[in-house]
Amino acid sequence: MTSFRAASVRDSSPLDVVEQIVSANEWRFDRPNDQEIAVQVPGRWTDYDFYCAWNEDEDAMHLMLGLDIRVPKERRNAVHELMALVNDRVWMGHFAIWQDESLLVYRHGLPLKGTAGPTLGQIEDLVETALSECDRFYPAFQQVIWGGSSSADALAAALIDTVGEA
Repeated sequence: MTSFRAASVRDSSPLDVVEQIVSANEWRFDRPNDQEIAVQVPGRWTDYDFYCAWNEDEDAMHLMLGLDIRVPKERRNAVHELMALVNDRVWMGHFAIWQDESLLVYRHGLPLKGTAGPTLGQIEDLVETALSECDRFYPAFQQVIWGGSSSADALAAALIDTVGEA
């Protein structure tokens, strides 16, 4: 099959839409170029390092949230087991260990080939989902890494829906 490349219909970087959301929430960010944005995002349990990159050659955007949890080598197998269970539960994106830093991250890719770029609603959904999933499973990863809990017990605790406030 012959490969071809369609002309781009974008006038600007899709990260401009990300920057609109970041600015509206008054989150601190750095935008060194049109291909990347790094943001400090407050979460329920910790501040997340939110990074978004645009790859024009692939017509895709990559979103990553660092959970500020380093995974010690001796707990890596247990964390991989928990990630497999957690990734079965998330609708979009997935959790992974960034090997170079042993850092736990949430990742999602958004292909944009053939579009004029992402809508504000799409990016809002991506960011909201990423933050929600990170907040939801952060304690489970902490329980496995620092508390020595089994992955099944940590997941069960993360899936309990609390009602009301104490």
